[in-house]
Amino acid sequence: MNIVVLVKQVPDSGAERALRGDDNTVDRGSANNVINEMDEYAIEEALRLREANGGEVTILTMGPDRAAESIRKALSMGPDKAVHVVDDALHGSCAVATSKVLAAALGTLGADLILCGAESTDGRVQVMPHMLAERLGIAALTGARKLTVDGDTLTVERQNEEGYEVVSATTPAVVSVWDTINEPRYPSFKGIMAAKKKPVQSLSLADLGVAASEVGFDGATSEVVEHRKRPPRSAGQKVVDDGEAGVRLVEFLASEKFV
Repeated sequence: MNIVVLVKQVPDSGAERALRGDDNTVDRGSANNVINEMDEYAIEEALRLREANGGEVTILTMGPDRAAESIRKALSMGPDKAVHVVDDALHGSCAVATSKVLAAALGTLGADLILCGAESTDGRVQVMPHMLAERLGIAALTGARKLTVDGDTLTVERQNEEGYEVVSATTPAVVSVWDTINEPRYPSFKGIMAAKKKPVQSLSLADLGVAASEVGFDGATSEVVEHRKRPPRSAGQKVVDDGEAGVRLVEFLASEKFV
């Protein structure tokens, strides 16, 4: 089975994050960048499927040069190789443009199964698996807490607020996973050393046949026009119960349009 795992490098969600002042995009240059947490579960699931069914696992990343750091960490977990889509014109791309580029890259890889995290910690829009499936003309099995492979049939337990749904499709397909699906392995020293020798192919927009005008700020369908830091928390309004506290509480709630 040929499995491709989408991996995104994101600013560490445990540290303070900021937007750049010049173009209102995420300031990745000064951030502590890591593999998107959900993608680590997708990598682990791919490795387990390879161990059970054979085949090959490829990491696919779109990002700037420094995303190579996350590619090597992903490879140290055990995948066989990686593809890095890198081009200066990609800066400022929206989700729609990103899906176009990733779909073009996936079209060169002949994947039976495309795995990814259910969401990224920097965007949290959960749309990429659906966009890719639409562009590639294949099924999308999203939000999986369990994945079973039987020949060319994929079955997932799709996690929802009430429990789960059982959904099936045939390969090729896109499957996104939640952190309930497994427990990712830690890279071993042997894996870290082996990752340094694993092949990483770089692809540009020209390699994929995508015009620069279709991505970046020129091709974006949305933009951040203004941003400011959240103001410091101010002191709250204290209501002392002197017999009229209930009235003042209701008045406050009404002024804030809660009632």
